[in-house]
Amino acid sequence: MDERHSAGRDSWGLTPWHGTTIIGVKRGDRTVVAGDGQVSMGNTVMKPNARKVRRIGKDGSVVAGFAGATADAFTLFERLEKKLEQYSGQLMRAAVELAKDWRTDKYLRNLEALMIVADKDALLVLTGNGDVLEPEGGIAAIGSGGNYALAAARALSDYEDDPEKIARRAMAVAAEVCVFTNDRVTVETIG
Repeated sequence: MDERHSAGRDSWGLTPWHGTTIIGVKRGDRTVVAGDGQVSMGNTVMKPNARKVRRIGKDGSVVAGFAGATADAFTLFERLEKKLEQYSGQLMRAAVELAKDWRTDKYLRNLEALMIVADKDALLVLTGNGDVLEPEGGIAAIGSGGNYALAAARALSDYEDDPEKIARRAMAVAAEVCVFTNDRVTVETIG
């Protein structure tokens, strides 16, 4: 086994992310983004009540949630806010331009975070690979508990129309299963 694996890194040399679950659920004209509050360092809970979901933009019409390094996420929030201002609040255009910068800029390329962003029209996942993904079915989740929350939300979506109920229940499931996710949930709604 090479050094990268023995040092707790993945096959690309990156330290695996442990912590957080963020989910976005869009139903009709309502979108909810929810996230847990746990900040972990290794196997230790450093803070149980962090706020990883917030409103951004001049008028607060965009909600963003992040998974990954906090300082990196705040840098990305600031960059996205500048792009929103530059492109008159058009989230899709601002997200694409941020993704381009994130992928090509020497400094931004090293940022380790994922984001879910939403406004009244779109729910998007942004990655450092330059991806701007609009999830099929109006449900997206990121972070260490993201797959648990995503599976729960998809199962619930056949029986529930309220995006907040879906997001809250999916977060509860993730908190029960993922040790890096807790039940102190922040929820922001648009629409």
